[in-house]
Amino acid sequence: MIEGIIGKKIGMTQILNEKGEALPITIIQAGPCVVVQKRVAEKDGYSCVQIGLVENRTVKGVTKAMKGHFEKHGITQPIRVLREMRIAQGGEVNEGAEFKVDFFEETKMVDVIGVTKGKGFQGVIKRHGFHGGRITHGSMFHRAPGSSGANTYPGEVKKGKKLPGHAGTARKTIKNLRVEKIIKEENLILVRGAVPGPNGGVVIVRKSDFK
Repeated sequence: MIEGIIGKKIGMTQILNEKGEALPITIIQAGPCVVVQKRVAEKDGYSCVQIGLVENRTVKGVTKAMKGHFEKHGITQPIRVLREMRIAQGGEVNEGAEFKVDFFEETKMVDVIGVTKGKGFQGVIKRHGFHGGRITHGSMFHRAPGSSGANTYPGEVKKGKKLPGHAGTARKTIKNLRVEKIIKEENLILVRGAVPGPNGGVVIVRKSDFK
């Protein structure tokens, strides 16, 4: 069995539990996914499977190399989103196998991996959470980063110093999100809490207890 499948973030809503409390819910369309290729350690140096997200859309701009890749493995329609997934120890997955949201039918907790929203160029307060200086009359130090290195010695800015720059668009994993509901007819999984990325963004949903 594989560790997880590819999904698409639909958006957020809320549901009521038995106590009448409102729970924040993220709706994810998980699958259907098909196994495109199986990689083995003897040939590729590592073991995994390449899976693709099957979408109801025409894929444009497919290169000849990718067309040949799909034809070689018996995939009739090109797939836009491809990811590699690990296989559980002792598990067996064949090319052409299909996985849908019922993959998580007996799963209580999942991890969701996605790419955070881009924020553009930001200062140290928004990017790194600096507190800044006093907001008082006469102060000339409000949102500045402060000292970035010593003067005479060592006379350089150390590598890794937190400075202004591009924020967001980083791979992020949210662990141990509770599965509240699964809608098999529409391949939807409802998890409690927020997941990274915009609505319509591609995410990976995997089992939290995967070994």
